[in-house]
Amino acid sequence: MLKLALAAALAGAILDAPPARAASHHAAAIGYSRDAEKVLADARAATGGNGWFMLRGWHETGHVAGVAYERWLDPLRFGMRVESHDPAGLRVEGFNGQGDWIIATPGAAPVTGDEAATATARGEAFLGVYGFFYASRFDAHGQALGVRQAGGRSFDVIDVKPFGGDARELWFDRSSHLLGRIVDRTGPKPVTIELADYRKLGPVRVAFRETITVDHNPPQVRQIDSLVFTPSDRALFSLPRTEP
Repeated sequence: MLKLALAAALAGAILDAPPARAASHHAAAIGYSRDAEKVLADARAATGGNGWFMLRGWHETGHVAGVAYERWLDPLRFGMRVESHDPAGLRVEGFNGQGDWIIATPGAAPVTGDEAATATARGEAFLGVYGFFYASRFDAHGQALGVRQAGGRSFDVIDVKPFGGDARELWFDRSSHLLGRIVDRTGPKPVTIELADYRKLGPVRVAFRETITVDHNPPQVRQIDSLVFTPSDRALFSLPRTEP
């Protein structure tokens, strides 16, 4: 499934990844607390270590609540595109790092988001590529919130916020160091995402299943069907130009 030239990418990874001792200092300088960086360092080691610095693209297909989707992300800088295929037709959403846009149905006029919508898109693009492992790329800030209990498990919880994006609570299992849940408390009702079905893919381990619950409503499941770390043309993330 994975079609990266890993040997060639490793050379770039060595240049991109900071030395272990320097990483903690740099992360703290841009906003991670020492305790938060320790949690993230353990999580990064458990899911691929420096393998995360080898990724140059992200292209996945899957289903959310039975609706097929295709998503492109950029692990090097903010970028996201999602195409959903539902009974109403094709819906396309994009974010190029500056602004987000939506084409709800084919031929319809695009809708561009306001500041709040852009912050949400920025946060989704950040979390989609596990951007908390690349603090310097996304100017992320965070601090440890302590240990929490849920479902008979113990979690190290940190609060992380990328530049211009929404803050999220990241819950890391204290035994496996895997990200087990993401909690969004920015809206009127909390949104919880449970991550599971971790699989080794190329140099990293990724969760292929997310269970999304808004307050106490019935959950929705997002399942990844395929994933490759292929670089995308940055034009994908911008609103398509219309011919004059």
